[in-house]
Amino acid sequence: MSIYLHSLATALPPYCLNQSDVRDRAALIFRDRYPQFGRLSRTFDTAGIDQRHSVVPMDWFSQDHGWADRNSAFMTGARQMFIDAAQGALIEAGWRGADVDCVVTVCSTGIATPSLDAQALTEMGFREDIMRVPVFGLGCAGGVSGLSTAQTIAAGLPGAKVLLVVVEACSLSFRADRLQKADIIATVLFGDGSAAACISDTPPTTGKTVTVSRGHQKTWPDTLQIMGWNVDETGFGVVFDRSIPDFVKTEFAAATDSALKAANLNHAQIDRYVCHPGGAKVVDAIEGALHLDQGSLDAERSTLRRAG
Repeated sequence: MSIYLHSLATALPPYCLNQSDVRDRAALIFRDRYPQFGRLSRTFDTAGIDQRHSVVPMDWFSQDHGWADRNSAFMTGARQMFIDAAQGALIEAGWRGADVDCVVTVCSTGIATPSLDAQALTEMGFREDIMRVPVFGLGCAGGVSGLSTAQTIAAGLPGAKVLLVVVEACSLSFRADRLQKADIIATVLFGDGSAAACISDTPPTTGKTVTVSRGHQKTWPDTLQIMGWNVDETGFGVVFDRSIPDFVKTEFAAATDSALKAANLNHAQIDRYVCHPGGAKVVDAIEGALHLDQGSLDAERSTLRRAG
């Protein structure tokens, strides 16, 4: 059974943060408390980022925050991004909220119970019998894994219209209390945003026909320490291991080969890889691992530059 992509849409929160302004604000917060800040601050200029967006204004980051106000900001900002991205995807697909049979919601940067799809149910016009599939904890893999999950559901429910919404408010994890290198790097990189897609087993009646095949996933044992969250009384604390680019260089090619083999494809048949823009060093590492020409992942670098 073929599964078809009917639309894609993205949405960003209202506060645009220029990288130079973030660097200056971070200097005010960190330089007298964190001796290594001067050396690490150069990363703001080499990260390949001009701006990103946030669910909260710049002044928010100069104040102390605990779980309650962090998650309150998440509930407000993430809910609105959910609605903006989802409505954009529905409009492009020619669907209404009441047409959606299943909504898959992916997020790893805040806690919403009932989940974001329920928070937005009335405004989106979802039916009361809609199937809700909230997914937490996938991190950077959330977008592509969410699309794979949505494809699997669409394939298992003939005739169903499936809406995928991915929402992240990474900026709310900003920490000035831990004074760890990972927190500085997070300050350099993190931005907020959302995306949505409509898929079903019915071909679109207009435009190009794009099919979504079954996904392929790879999990590495003994890698829990590389990336994730530490959770304490204040909120999420980012885990960034310095080995991430090297891990990509050594492991990504074999994982890609396995995915292509499962799809009966090879590298020569791929016209374009589309990759998560997980930082300038990570994008460079992907190009190296896949033996791509330097600069091939120009769309990823453009997204990184505009949105973090």
